[in-house]
Amino acid sequence: MIKKYNIYLVLIILFFLCALINPNFLSIGNLSNISRQLAVTTILAFGATILIIGGMLDLSAGSVLALAGVLAVDCYKSTNSLILSLIVGILAGMACNLINAVMVANFKTPPFIATLAMMTMARGVALLYTQGQNILQLGDFVVFGQGTVFGMPVSVIFLIVIAIFTWYILKHTRFGRSLYAVGGNEAAAVASGINVIRSKYIAYLINGAFVGLAGVLFMSRINAGQPNGAIGFEFHALTAAIIGGTSFSGGVGTASGTLAGAFIVGFLNNIMNLANVDSYLQQVIRGAIIALAVIYDIWTKGRRTKGHLGNVEDKNKKQKVAS
Repeated sequence: MIKKYNIYLVLIILFFLCALINPNFLSIGNLSNISRQLAVTTILAFGATILIIGGMLDLSAGSVLALAGVLAVDCYKSTNSLILSLIVGILAGMACNLINAVMVANFKTPPFIATLAMMTMARGVALLYTQGQNILQLGDFVVFGQGTVFGMPVSVIFLIVIAIFTWYILKHTRFGRSLYAVGGNEAAAVASGINVIRSKYIAYLINGAFVGLAGVLFMSRINAGQPNGAIGFEFHALTAAIIGGTSFSGGVGTASGTLAGAFIVGFLNNIMNLANVDSYLQQVIRGAIIALAVIYDIWTKGRRTKGHLGNVEDKNKKQKVAS
């Protein structure tokens, strides 16, 4: 039980520690601010979780987010339609990730290389489209990132919907089961009749929709279309996914674990800011957390492998004794 739910135990302990360190942590304003800040990176983390479970990766999320965001902002300023601008942002994210899927699934390009190329291209297109200038005076577009519905931030409502959607497709759909199989052993998945290429396409398109939505929320929250915004956000997403128990080797991960991992990162960042920890030192701490999470992932995978091999050896010994 402890091994299964340790991430949630860490989250609860961290929450109370933060409250003890600084009483302002528990204020309604501070918790609301944390939830708004977490919405964008957590939505990205859900997309990263889906990809990593399937043995893939996306290093272009921050750049694609910026491109989708500025396109959505410009669409709103041209049409004055919130719905249309939201659709444009999501479609832009999906279009970029469709290119990622083609490179990874059809041309067998390593996801690291394919999405690294997209990271550079998407950022370049965003800067070219805006000529490197921020788009200002967004008007009602800020409702996505700053508005509330019955006291709940709109961005948090989007986050809840995405969390439920991710949990459902991973837990209760054929695609989710095939994704775990592909990430666990792609050759075995092919042998069992799973359409690996289709699974990779769906994974990247879902990730693209999440990234496009995150772009709309991000630009809305900062009240500007920034082509240079969201730099490094892909690493925040990967950190949340890894801390939440998603294995870099693929085939392992949950939506609830990623959500817990995102809140752990959010609580740590917030308490460091409240405690006036130097911003450079905060970067060192974040890097150390990523390193420890990866080391822990490798260590637990090694223990699982040894356990399986030990079980097989014991079974073979028993069979020899019986014969």
